[in-house]
Amino acid sequence: MAERKLFIKTYGCQMNVYDSERMAEAMGVQGYVTTDRADDADLILLNTCHIREKAAEKVYSELGRLKELKLANPQLKIGVAGCVAQAEGAEIMRRQPAVDLVVGPQSYHRLPEMEAKVRKGAKSQETEFPEEDKFDHLAARPKAVRGPTAFLTVQEGCDKFCAFCVVPYTRGAEMSRPADRILTEARDLVERGVREITLLGQNVNAYNGHDAGLAGLIGALAKIDGLARIRYTTSHPNDMDAALIAAHGGCDKLMPYLHLPVQSGSDRILKAMNRKHTAETYLRLVERIRAARPDILLSGDFIVGFPGEAEADFEATMELVREVNYGQAYSFKYSSRPGTPAAEREQVAEDAKSDRLARLQALLSRQQHAAQEAMIGREVDVLFEKPGRLTNQMVGKSGYLHAVHVTGSGAVPGDIARIRILRSEANSLAGEALA
Repeated sequence: MAERKLFIKTYGCQMNVYDSERMAEAMGVQGYVTTDRADDADLILLNTCHIREKAAEKVYSELGRLKELKLANPQLKIGVAGCVAQAEGAEIMRRQPAVDLVVGPQSYHRLPEMEAKVRKGAKSQETEFPEEDKFDHLAARPKAVRGPTAFLTVQEGCDKFCAFCVVPYTRGAEMSRPADRILTEARDLVERGVREITLLGQNVNAYNGHDAGLAGLIGALAKIDGLARIRYTTSHPNDMDAALIAAHGGCDKLMPYLHLPVQSGSDRILKAMNRKHTAETYLRLVERIRAARPDILLSGDFIVGFPGEAEADFEATMELVREVNYGQAYSFKYSSRPGTPAAEREQVAEDAKSDRLARLQALLSRQQHAAQEAMIGREVDVLFEKPGRLTNQMVGKSGYLHAVHVTGSGAVPGDIARIRILRSEANSLAGEALA
């Protein structure tokens, strides 16, 4: 089989990173090897995300640039995958004739047959939700050596139907992978050099492929020799059960970091968002989590300027942030997504959104810097991932997901070393290895 080259550009979340890996593996069976140059590729795939503002427009802009490559190389094939493909497949084909295939996030196991079809001169589109489980039809993962960290999708889809979100429409209903298959994949990753696995799902803590839910899966993963660290993301507050909270206090391999989006601190806005929790229930949940693991670092998501948000609603968000005291957070201005309930509502003025976002981000930035400053003098375990910019420097992550760089440690990627934190920098910590 002649070797061909595949270029994948990945947008958005960690789940898309995982999906891109699996797409590359599926096409590897067909003789493709990956390249980091679009102008060197025989097949280009854009693995898209529909969450961020103007996501579709960015995809069309990129396709316009890729069209020039196809004019220079008529044998080049171009595909669009992921959530924008799922939402706008027919429109993509109509607006950009240079596109040869469009595949949704639940159908990429069909890429090899789609590619064979387009090589014969036809177009191919797969954006229906297939009856079969894509994971059952993907080829076994190759045995190549991996870096020390890896993502592993365990749950997909969402049944929450938040008023601002397209995920239920692009990823479908909640689906959990069977625990035995996840454990097999995890063992394979560890055999190839992985020491930390991050479990992925749109609502990962809604996972039900193990009799004891996500906590049970984490417990089973913790028994794998060689797997040193476990993380998971992204969680919904309504799916944090008692067993999972207890796991944060009882499982040494589960890292002391939790991303727990709340979106707003206003009950009125939370109801309009269809979040099905209140600010008070969220705060009490945080108390329970911190009681189980007092040193846990919390991260969150926030949307400002949601339709109907008044200044008092925004101030309620600021008050919640002050009370929780996040070590890390992500915040965005609301932007409408066609087909979602909130898109049809009266929008908040853009200047009000921008002003609120700036104020929120200033507060979150102060909290993040304070969390980093509080690490100075502490001793932490760091999993080294890659060389740093300086000679003899290595960069890795603490259990709290802080980036840490150390010079002269003698460590190599995959090592876990005890490090004393010396200082806090803009987005990282500097440390020294302990003898």
